[in-house]
Amino acid sequence: MVLSSRDDEKGKVAALDLGADDYVTKPFGVEELAARIRAALRHRLQQEGEKPVFRGGAVTVDLIRRIVIVAGRPAKLTPREYDLLRLLVAHAGKVLTHSFILREIWSGDSDVQYLRIYIRALRQKLEPDPQRPALILTEQGVGYRLLELPPSGD
Repeated sequence: MVLSSRDDEKGKVAALDLGADDYVTKPFGVEELAARIRAALRHRLQQEGEKPVFRGGAVTVDLIRRIVIVAGRPAKLTPREYDLLRLLVAHAGKVLTHSFILREIWSGDSDVQYLRIYIRALRQKLEPDPQRPALILTEQGVGYRLLELPPSGD
């Protein structure tokens, strides 16, 4: 996305031909810019095969706005917890190995015990009964799986 004070057609066309997805000229409103960014993120997620909103049981994750709702209430996640949840959402239904998660979230610079601490924290915030997880499952000796549960009430 290009933000520019230039409003000549030739400059806009050149920027778009060079790979820009959008071109916004000054002055512009903050709300308009935010809407254009959300639209660009939606398109990117769709191209990558990711859904912009994940729903599983009582949990809704809006990947565009970075909002997590649990049983109708916003959940406050740390940036690392959100990154971990986003990774699980992106691969919902699939088993993610410990090493894959550590590499993606911590660049491999951590150990499995650290990952377990974050999974426990996520379960505390997302699961109705963290002692009996229904959404984030442990695959013994392998990793974790985020289940694709039908939304609550269905």
